[in-house]
Amino acid sequence: MSAFDPLVTDPDPELTPPASTPAVSFESGGETLLGVLHVPAGPGPHPVAVLLHGFPGYERNFDLAQALRRAGHAALVFHYRGSWGMGGSWSWAHVLEDAARVTTAVRDPEFAAAHRLDRERLAVVGHSAGGFTALMTAAADPSIAAVASVAGFDFGRAAAACRADPARRASYLELFGDLAPLRGTSAEALLAETEAAGDSWSLAGLAPRLADRAVLLIGTGRDDVTPAPVHHEPVARAYRDHPVARLEEHVLPTDHALSDHRVRLTRTLVDFLHRHLPPASGG
Repeated sequence: MSAFDPLVTDPDPELTPPASTPAVSFESGGETLLGVLHVPAGPGPHPVAVLLHGFPGYERNFDLAQALRRAGHAALVFHYRGSWGMGGSWSWAHVLEDAARVTTAVRDPEFAAAHRLDRERLAVVGHSAGGFTALMTAAADPSIAAVASVAGFDFGRAAAACRADPARRASYLELFGDLAPLRGTSAEALLAETEAAGDSWSLAGLAPRLADRAVLLIGTGRDDVTPAPVHHEPVARAYRDHPVARLEEHVLPTDHALSDHRVRLTRTLVDFLHRHLPPASGG
């Protein structure tokens, strides 16, 4: 990267049009999803990253969105159905449907033109359940150029653990019980949905469909939600073995929210996207 550091330096004030932060909305499943788009300064067209938050969405990764914008990447943050005041009901299937809908909508010619976005250079970035969703979304859509999963939750592994061990099932039931910002679901419904999906939601099984994509996997070494030996290492191994040729993977010694590694996380993500989806010349 150049001397310009998007973590600590604002863009050139001479760039036009200036950066902006429009509120945006999308339709999915008959409901309106609200979001915030971080548009870089300069004429673009800008590569765009859709940021997918996890369950239930306390960490929305706005620090990543702001740094990506300063680095020349448009960044979208939004809420799924049934969360944080959005209409409809929350379910894992709705999260997947909403992510697919939004990644399609940001490439609508009218939307992209209005916000100076490059329709051909889209990345999907997710944390925890959002990491699962990012990988699933990219695997289902070959036109997504790059994908990053941070402390990704492997629902296929969780389903297998529930089948094998009633105590693990009870622990996942407790994990899925944080429903205050959500509507239309229950911990038991979310666990039943996980078990019904089974191996079809295995992240390791996505390797063949991601083989030609740029993939970043970041695991977390002090994490009791997505411990790396369960949720990161088997996925990284499967992607190396397939192989996924442009795989990059790291395990950071931090907790599930990467509470003390946000700067390293941001630098790793910005560097990954700069190499695979470089920003437009002049911003």
